[in-house]
Amino acid sequence: MHAMTKSGTDLVNEAKQRITEIDLAAARRAHRAGDVVFVDVREPHESNLGRIPGATLLPRGTIEVRCEGVLPRDRALVVYCAGGSRSALAADTLQTMGYEVRSLRGGYRAWVEDGGPVEG
Repeated sequence: MHAMTKSGTDLVNEAKQRITEIDLAAARRAHRAGDVVFVDVREPHESNLGRIPGATLLPRGTIEVRCEGVLPRDRALVVYCAGGSRSALAADTLQTMGYEVRSLRGGYRAWVEDGGPVEG
């Protein structure tokens, strides 16, 4: 008997049902206030082109093995990628691991289009 197969889109959509997304306005307020830790789950070559100021780079493919000791457990996290798919998967994983986490709706692309601060 074969297990039901799922597409990458299916996995992202399922993750989005289990996590909480944060909209741009709320994310910008949290960033200005320093209330949360922003986590860039893109690859280094993407982050090198620009990132949200102060964000911690932790590529999606390394989260499970590198988050301990890198990400604080006593502060809320906002994870982001380019468009919101990888960050949804990352948020789902981090939430399962016990972190308080939100995924930035629309990702870095939306942040930039909305005039959010960038560095790099």
